[in-house]
Amino acid sequence: MERPAWAPRSVDISVPSVSRIYDYYLGGSHNFEVDREAARKAMEFLPGLPKIMQANRAFMRRAVRFAAAEGITQFLDIGSGIPTFGNVHEVAQEASPGAHVVYVDHDPVAVAHSQAVLAGNATAGVLAADLRKPQEILASPEVQHLIDVNRPVALLLVAILHFVEDTDDPYGAVAQLREALAPGSLLILTHASYEGLPLPPERAEGAVDVYKDIRNPLIMRSREEIARFFEGYDMVEPGLVPMPDWRPDTAPEDEDPYSFSGFAGVGRTA
Repeated sequence: MERPAWAPRSVDISVPSVSRIYDYYLGGSHNFEVDREAARKAMEFLPGLPKIMQANRAFMRRAVRFAAAEGITQFLDIGSGIPTFGNVHEVAQEASPGAHVVYVDHDPVAVAHSQAVLAGNATAGVLAADLRKPQEILASPEVQHLIDVNRPVALLLVAILHFVEDTDDPYGAVAQLREALAPGSLLILTHASYEGLPLPPERAEGAVDVYKDIRNPLIMRSREEIARFFEGYDMVEPGLVPMPDWRPDTAPEDEDPYSFSGFAGVGRTA
């Protein structure tokens, strides 16, 4: 397999990556055949996966615009993935010129592409780090330089927590981040769930098994379990809902049925 010029030497191009599979679902070009093969296997069980990812991105953009309208000018996006059109810094800086954005991911390809996209952007940066180590993220030079935790921050955990197993204490990580941020900060979150899927959970389990096989288990939590991530936050209306139902730009009934899989919400610290 020939290594593309954009792939860092440190990346094993024979091993699938969650962020590159996500890029493939969104129609991106920064993925390898091994990623596309895993994505196609998952889509045999969940053919609507690209629609779910598109709904996820659309929610993210609406939530970022909401945060900017609320006067927030700092955005910390953990599990940011490979930059695609309409990414956080583009939406935030269009709504609020000069907004500060830090992207965090542990995938070397995602980090390398974020660095390339952000070249020359003095108010946006990228950090190679892991959500499971929140104190390392908060203490990093990138966050220290661009994010003032004494002022409200929009914390984005979009399509990331369902890749963190309970044994790695995702609730504790989210709580540590919440405690470090100023009152008035927002948590912007999406999470996969069997609830809302337009097919039986038994069939969807086939897609979950694909992620397990590539050593990136996909944890499908219930709405109640997802709501626990918002402890310490006041939910912004309309609460924790399917992605198309969160402050939609277009009529939700026009959305693909798969778009209603999983949940999205925004919370505000008191």
